[in-house]
Amino acid sequence: MGKNKLIQIVFLVLAFWAIEASAEGVSFTARAPRQVVQGNRFSVAYTLHNGEGSGFTAPDIEGATKIYGPAVSTSYSQQWVNGVSSSSSSVEYTMTYRADKAGKYTVGAATVNVDGKRYSTKPFSLEILPPDKSAQGGTQQSGSVQFDDPNTQSAGKEVSSKDIFVRISMSKSSLYEQEAVVCTIKLYTKYQISQFMPTLQPSFNGFLIEELPISTSLNQVEHVNGENYMVAELKKCILFPQQSGKLTITSGNYDVTVVQYEKIRSIFGYVQQPVEKQLKVKSNSATVNITPLPSPRPASFTGAVGHYSITSAVSPTQLKTYEAATYKFNISGSGNIKYIKSPVIDFPSQFEVYDPQSNINANPNGSTVSGNVSFEYTFIPQFVGKYTIPSVAFTYFDTEKKNYVTLNTEAYNLTVAKGSGAPAVSKSGGIEQKNRDILHIKLGDLHLEKQHTYLLDSFSYWLWYILPILAVAALLFYYRKSLKERANLQLMRTKHANKVAQKRLKLARKYLQQNDSNNFYSETLKACWGYLSDKLGIPGSELNRDNINAELEKYGVDEEVAKSVIDVLDKCEFAQYAPELSGNDMGSVLEQAADVMDKLENTKKKK
Repeated sequence: MGKNKLIQIVFLVLAFWAIEASAEGVSFTARAPRQVVQGNRFSVAYTLHNGEGSGFTAPDIEGATKIYGPAVSTSYSQQWVNGVSSSSSSVEYTMTYRADKAGKYTVGAATVNVDGKRYSTKPFSLEILPPDKSAQGGTQQSGSVQFDDPNTQSAGKEVSSKDIFVRISMSKSSLYEQEAVVCTIKLYTKYQISQFMPTLQPSFNGFLIEELPISTSLNQVEHVNGENYMVAELKKCILFPQQSGKLTITSGNYDVTVVQYEKIRSIFGYVQQPVEKQLKVKSNSATVNITPLPSPRPASFTGAVGHYSITSAVSPTQLKTYEAATYKFNISGSGNIKYIKSPVIDFPSQFEVYDPQSNINANPNGSTVSGNVSFEYTFIPQFVGKYTIPSVAFTYFDTEKKNYVTLNTEAYNLTVAKGSGAPAVSKSGGIEQKNRDILHIKLGDLHLEKQHTYLLDSFSYWLWYILPILAVAALLFYYRKSLKERANLQLMRTKHANKVAQKRLKLARKYLQQNDSNNFYSETLKACWGYLSDKLGIPGSELNRDNINAELEKYGVDEEVAKSVIDVLDKCEFAQYAPELSGNDMGSVLEQAADVMDKLENTKKKK
């Protein structure tokens, strides 16, 4: 076969492969806004990828009227990489509607034919919001602000508490102790936000907190009290109340910079120029009523609230003396699962039992925390015989049934045979051999000798008295010093402040490598706030920029280092609430945070 003939065959194969590849991957998708305001127009785009369509049909949308469509546009691209050709094409069908009636609707599937095959889009949800009360009837009240109309956001206009506010809301107003409740803190605004800075965070005294992931962007619209607002979640968490009575989440304070517009004359006529305005915003406080759990409480109740199931197992089932075995107790379900205490197992007295090891695998799920927690008990039988590990009762309070539910494991009958050797020693050194038998009397010549030295005259006799006394004195001195340090909580927190912060910065470095800016700035900010709270001895809920400056000055920190601390906090908080304006300097922020902590660690506190 000639060389030219071979080249022609290769090109034919490649061309056939390219045609086949271009015919693959046909898809038909819909793109539409999630929310629109009644009276406004909106578009829905249906895109056909890698196919030539015919017979396009768009669904009717309840609550909306079709105005125009379909408008068809086509695009095509082809590339050749490393001798391989690939191509793609798309056809977009755009439908224009007018939103007529407020409500939540499900939009059906659009369809199109491609090479004799019918393709359909997935149905999607659409919410039509009522118009602002001030804009109903086709006329706008004087001075009213619309979130989607820059003409109503003129510079110099007073920004009222109805135009921008922060709201703390709870998913329940009353609940039981240890019952889960979702707390959400949202920013509602009719203006664009260029900078958002918390100066006083809300406090959650009396609650255990499980943080939930959020997106702080102004990416949704809500209708509140007859008005439409752009909304951003500032914080969302699951709370577990630890006491009964009225518990209050205190209000927070925020510095906010909003964007207004000023009309200026140019060669092209009047144009809108953005103007920033600084505001101070204070959130509401939220109160919930906590009902105590009913009395009397069962003896087997240790604080579990929610809904659970249990399992247990013993391994191995064939036992020998002095060999380790395990008893596993597993709890699955939802509620305050992370805070469940280990159950008390009534092991036979002939068993040597060690403290249980716990393993928690639980995560937020909806409005509660779900998963499982397991407790593993290690025990060693000491004697031959037949033994029983009795059934274990586990009681939890069911918040739906509003009563206590008791679950029981099965009882285990064990037969222990004679084993060889001694008890195994655990890796942690927790299992140690004991003196179990009486040693035999030694027989034979003992090589006894007579000695005429008086014991009281020997130095070793007195040394055996002096050394224990000195050891006890040293031990008492060390123990009293340790107790004094442990009683000084601030000293302990200060000692461990940098260690904890570096662990958090380690996680921030991981997010930096993944280029995950949201989680990076969140973890860096947590590390800085947590470090300053421990270092300065101020609860996290009471920290703000003013008292941080004051406390750093009292501590003896240089003014330049203090400014660098505030600068790191500002950068992280600004990046959280305005990521699109924060730039991409995560590496320098992480380096600055680590440098600040290092300098604070090397600063000696003023006496």
